[in-house]
Order: sequence, then C-alpha cells, then structure tokens
Amino acid sequence: MVIRALATELYRAQQIVHKLQDQFETAPLAQRDRLRHELKRAQAECDQLRRHLEARKEAPLNRRKF
Repeated sequence: MVIRALATELYRAQQIVHKLQDQFETAPLAQRDRLRHELKRAQAECDQLRRHLEARKEAPLNRRKF
C-alpha cells in the first residue's frame, strides 16, 4: 500500500514537472526566472519520491515462511 501511495505521488509530481516545462518554454523572459526555480523544486521533489519508491521496492519484506 505504501508503494502505491508513493507511485501516485511520483506520478503527480511528474505531471507538475511536465506542466512547468511546457510553461517555461512558452513563458516571456520576465517569468522564466520564477518558473526555473519552481521547475527545479518540482524536479527535486520528483527525484526524492523516485528514490523513496525504489528504496521501498528493494527493501526486503519481513514475512515469515511457513
């Protein structure tokens, strides 16, 4: 369940990154600096979520074998 929640959050973060990238490409020069900072923050969040998700997927499950 935790993996599913992380995957959902990662997907949401990726959508925000793509949206900001599109806005940055078409933005006037006056707005690009603000968008660049937002994009870097969103990419950092995406990277962090991706690392958490990968760590959860690689973590051994503490299940007993019967």
